[in-house]
Amino acid sequence: MSEVGKEAWRKYLIQLQAHPLRTKAITSGVLAGTSSLVAQKISGSKIQLRKLVLFMLYGFGYAGPLAHFLHKLLDTLFRGKKDNKTVAKKVLLEQLIVSPWNNMVFMLYYGLVMEGTHVQITN
Repeated sequence: MSEVGKEAWRKYLIQLQAHPLRTKAITSGVLAGTSSLVAQKISGSKIQLRKLVLFMLYGFGYAGPLAHFLHKLLDTLFRGKKDNKTVAKKVLLEQLIVSPWNNMVFMLYYGLVMEGTHVQITN
């Protein structure tokens, strides 16, 4: 890694320690925006700035904070345990409980906010 890269990583880790929620929210927003940009480029479609910004807002406002508080909760539930069995339990809990919720929230956000479609429930 270059010296510039090492210095940037060091500063990032300092921010993560000093301001974990803010840093995770910003990181999630940047990563969500980057993934949207890459997906739009790969698909060959014209870059849609609105979609890019909405993805960034999702990462910043929901995904980053949720991950922050979820991992704080898991660390509290498994206080002091860092063995492989505990890590497996944390992953299992996250995948069984939080991931389905996350998928539902993302699909609703994508459909209602990003695409502007409406959900109609009929009997």
